[in-house]
Amino acid sequence: MKLSRRRVLHLAAVTATLPSVSRAALAETYPARPVHLIVYFAAGGGNDITARLIGQWLSVRLGQGFVVENRPGGGGNVGTEAVVRAAPDGYTLLLVSAPNTTNATLYDNLDYDFIRDIAPVACISREPNVMVVNPTVPANSVPEFIAYAKANPGKINYASAGIGSSQHMTSEMFKMMAGISMVHVPHRGSAPALQSVLGGQVQVMFASMPSAIGYIRGGQLRALAVSTATRSHVLPDLPTVGEFLPGFEASVFYGIGAPRNTPPGIIETLNKEINAGLVDPDLKARLTDLGGAELPGSPADFGKLIADETEKWAKVIKFANIKAE
Repeated sequence: MKLSRRRVLHLAAVTATLPSVSRAALAETYPARPVHLIVYFAAGGGNDITARLIGQWLSVRLGQGFVVENRPGGGGNVGTEAVVRAAPDGYTLLLVSAPNTTNATLYDNLDYDFIRDIAPVACISREPNVMVVNPTVPANSVPEFIAYAKANPGKINYASAGIGSSQHMTSEMFKMMAGISMVHVPHRGSAPALQSVLGGQVQVMFASMPSAIGYIRGGQLRALAVSTATRSHVLPDLPTVGEFLPGFEASVFYGIGAPRNTPPGIIETLNKEINAGLVDPDLKARLTDLGGAELPGSPADFGKLIADETEKWAKVIKFANIKAE
């Protein structure tokens, strides 16, 4: 059948409008099936705990399951790239945290550009890392630990959730400012890293507060300080590292990201519901109990936080000549 030129042009115009119509319809009905929330560290760590809390909230609010998937590996790059490559339909999301701001500088040949390829949806919370040691370590304070490390150069191991993780970067900044030598032992998440500290294979860790607070309260780990500029409301008697090393500051943030080109309506829906959770008394209390401070805001606010943190840690990585081992 031969079509007239007018008919061909009409069909082309209709076809051209289909993607936008589909995106609009998708946003209106979202979510119509379970959503996968990718966490790029092993279960049990701060990323995982936070993802499960916000996932449970979103499941109740939006009437569909938000399924947490742990995809550790590559310092967070494996899970992140899985979301970068996913369809931009809101059904694959990323639990964004500090490694996404460090890996851009730490790795030379990433197959993605995080700021370009992941759309910021909403920030969730910000919290300190807490410096913990195995109880057998003969140090009850940051000055005592520094003295112990200087007396044993290169003999102290520190754990992290992986290369480029907040624990890794915070520890390297501590080494630099304290003038000590420690050996990095990366793991596939905060939970296995903490097990190494608990078992005595590794002596110290700047652990995420959600993953460590139970062990601190139970006496299995000794806390020496928090990494933020101010003390934590959860452990108010614990000093900051900055009280002994002026200018020291590092923190962990958690948020949600989506593949770029995800429909704005879906991002707006998720942002609205996450912000609602951050003022809900029950969810807010659970985040607070884990040591976090909720960070409500727009997608643009979250994007600025990511950009600022990326710039900050790029300077530290270059100054300390930190490599992806």
